Amino acid sequence: MKNITILGATGSIGVSTLDVVVLHRNKFSVFALTAHSQVERLYTQCLQFQPVYAVMVDEQSAQKLKEKLARHGADTIVLSGVEGLTEVAAHNDVDYVMAAIVGAAGLLPTLAAVKRGKRILLANKEALVMSGQIFMDAVQEYGAELLPVDSEHNAIFQSMPENFCGGLVSQGIKQIILTASGGPFRDTPLESLITVTPEQACAHPNWAMGKKISVDSATMMNKGLEVIEACWLFNASVEQICVAMHPQSIIHSMVEYDDGSILSQMGQPDMRTPIAHALAWPERIESGVASLDLFEMSQLEFKRPDMKRFPCLQLAYDAMHTGGTQTAILNAANEVAVDAFLHETIGFTDISRIVEKVLVSATHHPASSLEIVLEDDQQARRLAAEYVKIMTSTSQRRAK
Repeated sequence: MKNITILGATGSIGVSTLDVVVLHRNKFSVFALTAHSQVERLYTQCLQFQPVYAVMVDEQSAQKLKEKLARHGADTIVLSGVEGLTEVAAHNDVDYVMAAIVGAAGLLPTLAAVKRGKRILLANKEALVMSGQIFMDAVQEYGAELLPVDSEHNAIFQSMPENFCGGLVSQGIKQIILTASGGPFRDTPLESLITVTPEQACAHPNWAMGKKISVDSATMMNKGLEVIEACWLFNASVEQICVAMHPQSIIHSMVEYDDGSILSQMGQPDMRTPIAHALAWPERIESGVASLDLFEMSQLEFKRPDMKRFPCLQLAYDAMHTGGTQTAILNAANEVAVDAFLHETIGFTDISRIVEKVLVSATHHPASSLEIVLEDDQQARRLAAEYVKIMTSTSQRRAK
């Protein structure tokens, strides 16, 4: 029986993880569940899974959850803040940590779990985007087990040689091919993107995801962050990562070998598959996902992404080329810009413009310590917020 802490239990990955756990209650026990402020959903999850701990980042939400659980007579201990997240991620009784908090907020608790040698089921790509070398060095130093949960990176992991180590070249690998659906606007006329609404951007054609990740998918920043993550996970150069548009989302990624072989992992676009793989590895367990009917598939399409349509993807490649804290700056600027778009203070195409402006104006440094990474993250957020204000006021003047 393995005890699991789920960081980000109320999000799509967290919910899917609990769906898999339900199928295997004899193998996995929920030790802790965390959320930011979704009291009702976490309350329901606590009643069903009876974790030892529940954590809400927002203190007022934590108090509400504590009162609701007390009225029900539940024994779950409620904690709050980043300190609470760190405590349940690094707890002695925890075996596995599902790192599914969206954005930079997931970095510190995930690193805390790494430093206690846990099995990390990594769905929070921003941890590696922000602190790649620091994070990977910690995994090595503390003997943690790092398994990718993003469908693309999990597919790559499954397509790699057994006991993969070292760089791609030493393993006879030519390149990694990350597939991308292209999101809801892959065929939308470029001039129409200016008027895109948050509701349209969040309507992903293939995957059920949260709002922030859905917008990132629509801009393909999500794929750019995955390029950076793949570099760190598989010790690859950015030149060895290729992105291929694949609208059907059936092939989740591929690995091309020097002999001409291309190995891929296929399946339904359902996150329960990579979650089940990471939970059970090196064994296999039922995920609850329907089988892929090969005879029902009419075709599988692939094409190169258009960088004019998806400038955020190019910005991510450029940031990884630059190195240092530039990828943390990229991520921070994007988080601020996406939040502003979701609150309808800027337009959809303003997201890439803000990120580009911050990358040009921010001062980046070698990512030699976590403190430097976090300082540049905050620098980027301040700059991005300033650009949001400028764009908002400009739009308001035009409207008048």
